[in-house]
Amino acid sequence: MNIDTPLRELGPVNSGALIDTVLAQGDAAWQAQQYRQNAYSVHEHTESLVMVFCQGWPELKVTREPSWEALKDVAVPLMHQLIENFYPPGGTIIRAMAAKLKSGGIIAPHKDTHQSFVASHRIHVPITTNAGVRFMIGGRPYRFEVGQAYEINNQKHHSVMNNGKEDRITFIFDYLPPAVAT
Repeated sequence: MNIDTPLRELGPVNSGALIDTVLAQGDAAWQAQQYRQNAYSVHEHTESLVMVFCQGWPELKVTREPSWEALKDVAVPLMHQLIENFYPPGGTIIRAMAAKLKSGGIIAPHKDTHQSFVASHRIHVPITTNAGVRFMIGGRPYRFEVGQAYEINNQKHHSVMNNGKEDRITFIFDYLPPAVAT
């Protein structure tokens, strides 16, 4: 969504249970759903634990994906708390996943152009990060901290580079507000 700033800091979140659950997932879980990596070349250096995904527009088909069962008990309350604190009630979570950018990987500069991205809020909750991660939005670098939540303006060019020795993992969800969801 084209918000009034490249990055909106939502503040502290209690993400400990989500972090522990995401980090406990094995390689098979990370590779169970490869749609993003196969459909979008910018995500070729990533792996995902996909909980919820959508297809279509304006009629959206939102589906529960392979990581729903593993993450729902810790992710859903966190998402609902952020929605309650910052967004109008009554909308729909149309995507939710933990996304891993491997050490040495990049997500090339891009804008999220599908209409569902234009209409929804994109929220990031860092799971892991390192000093070698550079997240750029609109040509400017931003540092995301574990224990915080952020909304990015995905209508500006954005990219991520992980020059660190550890993978970078972020929980991402898209919230479609009720004015658009109905």
